[in-house]
Amino acid sequence: MAGLSTPHQIDHPSTFAAAVLTDDNRLIVMVIAAVALAALVVAGVLVRQVLAAGEGTDSMKKIATAIQEGANAYLGRQLRTLGVFAVVVFFLLMLLPADDWNQRAGRSIFFLIGAAFSATTGYIGMWLAVRSNVRVAAAAREATPAPGEPEKDLTAVSHKAMKIAFRTGGVVGMFTVGLGLLGASCVVLVYAADAPKVLEGFGLGAALIAMFMRVGGGIFTKAADVPPTWSARSSRAFRRTIRAMPRPSPTTWATTSATAPVWPLTSSSRTPSRSSPR
Repeated sequence: MAGLSTPHQIDHPSTFAAAVLTDDNRLIVMVIAAVALAALVVAGVLVRQVLAAGEGTDSMKKIATAIQEGANAYLGRQLRTLGVFAVVVFFLLMLLPADDWNQRAGRSIFFLIGAAFSATTGYIGMWLAVRSNVRVAAAAREATPAPGEPEKDLTAVSHKAMKIAFRTGGVVGMFTVGLGLLGASCVVLVYAADAPKVLEGFGLGAALIAMFMRVGGGIFTKAADVPPTWSARSSRAFRRTIRAMPRPSPTTWATTSATAPVWPLTSSSRTPSRSSPR
């Protein structure tokens, strides 16, 4: 019957050709590594362009400084925690099976390299974001001219603010692509036929750290939203309670004062004044 395997087919199992890195393939990988380096250069240029923009008024700078201090504290605490986790996984990967110790060592080492690349991308992204937000706000603030100043073109102002914002996002994109391609190219050039197994460690390190930083960043932003949210809700509820409380009218005050009992002062309740003789 059609579709059934014959004994002849079962006796000859299929074999896979070993991966070979030819000279042409090596040249292509080197070109990819050069493109990765170019992406990192572009990211550096974008960082300089973003930081060259104005930061606005002194009040805006003060608020931005407070935000930057909170972001630095969060990043430092998270990177210390992830560093311990990365060291533990490094030794665990050494215990997993592989063809030889060269593959095990390469897998563990490039796990750390991938984790470091991912952490670098996340750190630079948040470091620049908390410095870019005040610059975007300052650029958009030019749409409202000061008294005595001429009105500005809203299209030009919006383009200036959007350019700063998109350049900030472009930095993260260039670092992600540049470091990812650079790490993968180095693995292929160094390990050649063993590159697929070493790339497992590189990809695992980059993905795990990115996942933890994504979750941690969400927790950080939610935690930053909780105090002002609770404060705003509490103040609104307090104002509603005060408005709902019955307020006595002047007639009520007069009636209460007229009908209030007057307690007679006895000789024991009187307090002698300082001027009276004892």
